[in-house]
Amino acid sequence: MLITIPDVLSATEVKQAKVALDAAEWVDGKVTAGYQAQSVKENLQLPEGHLVTVKLGEMVLAALARSPLFMSAALPLRVFPPMFNRYTGGGHFGTHVDTAIRANASTGQRIRTDISATLFLSAPEEYEGGDLSVEDTYGVHSVKLPAGHLVLYPATSLHHVTPVTRGARVASFFWVQSMIRSDADRTLLYDLDTAIQRLALETPGNPTAVQLTGVYHNLLRRWAEM
Repeated sequence: MLITIPDVLSATEVKQAKVALDAAEWVDGKVTAGYQAQSVKENLQLPEGHLVTVKLGEMVLAALARSPLFMSAALPLRVFPPMFNRYTGGGHFGTHVDTAIRANASTGQRIRTDISATLFLSAPEEYEGGDLSVEDTYGVHSVKLPAGHLVLYPATSLHHVTPVTRGARVASFFWVQSMIRSDADRTLLYDLDTAIQRLALETPGNPTAVQLTGVYHNLLRRWAEM
């Protein structure tokens, strides 16, 4: 399931992040790339332990925690500390699949990367190119969102970032280990949750909504890994 979540960060938060990132010292993005990805990755990023990375990462995590749509779509068990990258001057990231297991550099804790996430910090008109292209069984989906918007997609997907030919594409990226390992099961639960919420709005007090809520939680109980 590929889903976009609008306004995860407010305009004020995006501005604060960009000011901090513009003043930071970037390093070669290959430092966190796996063996295969190193040959196709051309970008810059902040080191994982950098003060700006930590501070802005906390802001992103707080924003995710207050997003009902993120919680419903991802059903997160663990979120890898958000990192930040920058593409400019032809920077790109060729077709690859994200590493299955990532270790937190500061704690050593490992997470399984079920879901990949990109939180856009540059407005689309600030750069040319830089589209995130995600492949699935239905074809290739091109994603280029307003600043503050987030896209989630299965970490098992082949994906790439097209070359940035003008300006700079700045974003936060991270991974989620979901309570629900299977993307198909997560999609089913998300669709069910969305339908329940719509039903509750359209016909308040409808007993069917209560029954469907029970089905949702019983499926979650059956499939969740803690």
